Amino acid sequence: MNGFVKSHGLGNDYIVLDKSLLSFELTPSVIKLICHRNYGIGSDGILLLVPSGKADFGLKIFNPDGSTAEKSGNGLRIFAKFLYEHGYTKREFFNIDTPGGVVTSELEVLNERVSFVTVEMGEATFRSKLIPVEGEDREVVGEEIRVNGEILKFTAVSVGNPHCVVIVNELDEGYVRKLGPILETHPLFPNRINVQFAKVLSKDKVDILIWERGAGYTLASGSSSCAVAAACVRNGLTNKHVTVAMPGGELKIEIREDWSIKMRGPVEEVFVGTISQDLLEEINKISSLNI
Repeated sequence: MNGFVKSHGLGNDYIVLDKSLLSFELTPSVIKLICHRNYGIGSDGILLLVPSGKADFGLKIFNPDGSTAEKSGNGLRIFAKFLYEHGYTKREFFNIDTPGGVVTSELEVLNERVSFVTVEMGEATFRSKLIPVEGEDREVVGEEIRVNGEILKFTAVSVGNPHCVVIVNELDEGYVRKLGPILETHPLFPNRINVQFAKVLSKDKVDILIWERGAGYTLASGSSSCAVAAACVRNGLTNKHVTVAMPGGELKIEIREDWSIKMRGPVEEVFVGTISQDLLEEINKISSLNI
């Protein structure tokens, strides 16, 4: 009861929970406490195993601010490893139902441990109404946006969740931390948006820095890597096979002719634990206040 697993994909860490084994509900306030790096377990989000009528397994994804996410590339790899290594399946290929669509995962297993996972991430779309982006329905490619007195050129894309990709000549973490939250909450993006600043190094490699919706500055993001690769291909900047490098490490992304996306990357488990009585009492206290 109330057990958890903590894992990371390239430094992007998640807590994995099984809804059927929890004695409490994951309200926004409870999620914030569990994800807090001083008062809780600490993570970039929570992955919750739930039932599904559409796939082998169901997944709900929560950001550390208590909001929900449609899809997470690193989260999906972490979740797939969890399912295999903790006895939910012994198959190396299965489907996962996310709010951003059903995806397939393929595991690379050695000595009963999953080291790499390949995920079919669905299709990229640049259509404004599907991302969404305000204004007339269009492909949002190479448009301009005013932020903090600057004019930035961006491409918006959905890979099951929304992204704003800004191509730059140089990457600067301070710049990302400054403009990321402004772009995330810009009125042009009614559901808020994930933000990536990308520097194209060659036809097959891109460096990026990430401001993640609901999480802030992030060492790595699978869906962000997919979005950047799709945006670079759409703008003619790279080939369809792209290595996306982030502070946490690299992912291999393939963009197919139909804009479907395949992502391959590593995943590591950090530890397995049980929520302590002290933390559980704090969770129950919050739950009793209905916040």
